[in-house]
Amino acid sequence: MVETAGRITLWGVEVFVAAADERSISVAARRLGVSPSSVSQQLTNLETALGTLLVDRSARPLALTPAGGLFLKRAQTILNEAEQARAELTLGAMSHLSRLRLGMIEDFDADVTPRLLSDMAADLDGTRFLLETGASHRLHDQLDARALDVIVAADTGASAPWMEVHPVMEEPFVAAVPKGAIGQADPMEVLRALPLVQYTARHHMGRVISANLARQNLRLDNRFELDSYHAIMAMVAAGAGWTIITPLGFFRAQRFRAAADLIPLPFAPFTRRINLTARQDVLGDLPRDMARRLTAVLDDLVVQPAQKEFPWLRDGVRLLGKQS
Repeated sequence: MVETAGRITLWGVEVFVAAADERSISVAARRLGVSPSSVSQQLTNLETALGTLLVDRSARPLALTPAGGLFLKRAQTILNEAEQARAELTLGAMSHLSRLRLGMIEDFDADVTPRLLSDMAADLDGTRFLLETGASHRLHDQLDARALDVIVAADTGASAPWMEVHPVMEEPFVAAVPKGAIGQADPMEVLRALPLVQYTARHHMGRVISANLARQNLRLDNRFELDSYHAIMAMVAAGAGWTIITPLGFFRAQRFRAAADLIPLPFAPFTRRINLTARQDVLGDLPRDMARRLTAVLDDLVVQPAQKEFPWLRDGVRLLGKQS
């Protein structure tokens, strides 16, 4: 492909924004799926077209020049307008949307995500679906970096004017304990006697758990900190400890459920909210429609089964979106 110097291209602007966000040509290249030399060439072409240096390549990490900082605001506006134009061209004909980059939390990957994608694919028959599964904070970062179009993730408390947020579900944090460990005993005494297998504080959910324990001045024997529901539940099922988890996480580690009990937390409860988030006014009614579809899938695959198996969750696990 021949590079054309002297012209401002949309691709050049996107490359510049990625480099400005990542403060690294190599990281920007990985984000965009191109080579570092291609990123460097695009930056050079853009600087030639504008007649000024935008990036200080000698700085570590990469830094913007004063002109680069000024142009960054315009560049972000250009990309937003381009996204808006693409959305307007597809409004009323969303079946012709060529690509949808969707990020989903790992909690949904076994049942919810496949059902949602199958449901959407029936209507968006010309759309290529690109799925990214990961932790909530990483999905939010990718949406912010324009690497994803729509995400379904836990509410991290971050908000911005460009966000279009559709709440879909709320669930409480609960305790998973070895089968029969509680019996007739005081739950709090049993939990104090067992090690806490805690979800890693490197992820948002782990930080929420740690913050709530600290807020309630609870000092527990948290000898283990893991980043996998399956590993955590394997330890609980083996009697090595107990954990604070959500019903979604408990159901996801299905192979270990028979060897564990789920009980309400014997201290002040706290919850998490799952939202569908996209860029405001970029995809028309698609995010709202996706949230509606997701709510129906969650009701069928998560909420009703959870409430049936654990009636005490009836007021805790609840849908937030409107079904139709």
